[in-house]
Amino acid sequence: MTDLSLKNRYELKELELNALLEVTQAINNNVPEESLYKIYNFILRSNLNLKKLALYVYDNDWTCKVNFGTRNNYLAIKLPAVFHQVLEITPVKQFDCNEFAEFDLVIPVAHKTQLLALVFIGDEHTETYHDHNDALRFIQALSNIIIVAIENKKLARQQLQQEAFRKELEIARDVQQFLFPDKLPRTDRLHVEASYLPHDRIGGDYYDFIPINKNQFLFCVADVSGKGIPAALMMSNFQASLRTLIRQTPNLREIVEALNYQVLENTKGEKFITFFGAIYDIELQSLLYVNAGHNPPLLVQNGSGLRWLQEGSTVLGAMHPLPFINEGFITNIRDFTIFCYTDGLTETVNEKGEEFGTDRLMSYFNDPAVRVKDLRSIHHDIIISLDAFKGSNGYHDDITMLSVRVA
Repeated sequence: MTDLSLKNRYELKELELNALLEVTQAINNNVPEESLYKIYNFILRSNLNLKKLALYVYDNDWTCKVNFGTRNNYLAIKLPAVFHQVLEITPVKQFDCNEFAEFDLVIPVAHKTQLLALVFIGDEHTETYHDHNDALRFIQALSNIIIVAIENKKLARQQLQQEAFRKELEIARDVQQFLFPDKLPRTDRLHVEASYLPHDRIGGDYYDFIPINKNQFLFCVADVSGKGIPAALMMSNFQASLRTLIRQTPNLREIVEALNYQVLENTKGEKFITFFGAIYDIELQSLLYVNAGHNPPLLVQNGSGLRWLQEGSTVLGAMHPLPFINEGFITNIRDFTIFCYTDGLTETVNEKGEEFGTDRLMSYFNDPAVRVKDLRSIHHDIIISLDAFKGSNGYHDDITMLSVRVA
């Protein structure tokens, strides 16, 4: 080997080391992906004097990120499937693909067992690549460093996005928790019990108990179409509106009309809310209620049968004004239990595709022993029955139960 060839090899190695140092420093300085691709482009064109190159990177799909010296614009050409499984440096002529015939070699870039990128190279003197395997290894090593660094950037971004989303969920969950009353009455004369089983960390169900005066109180249950943060925020706005309205007027019809208008204004008809609201007067022993498209609660009266509370209107937020509002009014009512729930309960499906339905609820409450049971035990029984019914199936919706007992 001549001194000149030794000198050339030494200079080439020095160029390669400097190139790797430049890339490492750029990565450490957290330069953008576009800058890393530009550095990659410059190094291969200047250091190795490559004439043609196309770098394809896999990111959900194969995309050309760097291209120079070619007749075709590979930035706009989709990678043919014949290259998707390349595992070693291979002559392009082995593949039946005329569109890539201007390249000589395809070099895979992998991390562990995952193929991350493919480098297509071409030159007037292709034999130099076969004679100088060091050059090919350098191209492969440089490509690997660049691509893995970019993959790490993507992972870091995803982690930041996931962390930001997790914090948003925590905030929304906290907001939702504020929707529910801190304490529910539990006396010999009045007992209110609630159970909330969210399908996800946050959902679109809501229940409330609001004292109006010493003789009257309102209780309600609602379900917004949709899930997640938008549903939680929508319910937060709904709760604020309801609590403001109940301080202004005890007229349930006016409250429902105002709620419908506000929901429609806020969602522009894209979402709606089912709602059941009732006002009980302890002194008059009367119950006034409106069911706006919600699952009818079950009224259980001692010494009497079961009754579904269905009078009301259509869902809130679908149209204004509401086409009709029928208030349900029951007088001389005492010694009763009202069981409210959302559709996540009755629409739970078992392994045979059957829904839990309302018949099972009626069968359960028809048992005289149930009518004297503690409300918490009743909720516990229903949850156990529901869990056994669904079998290996999961829950697909939030489940809310609200029971009110007046003795």
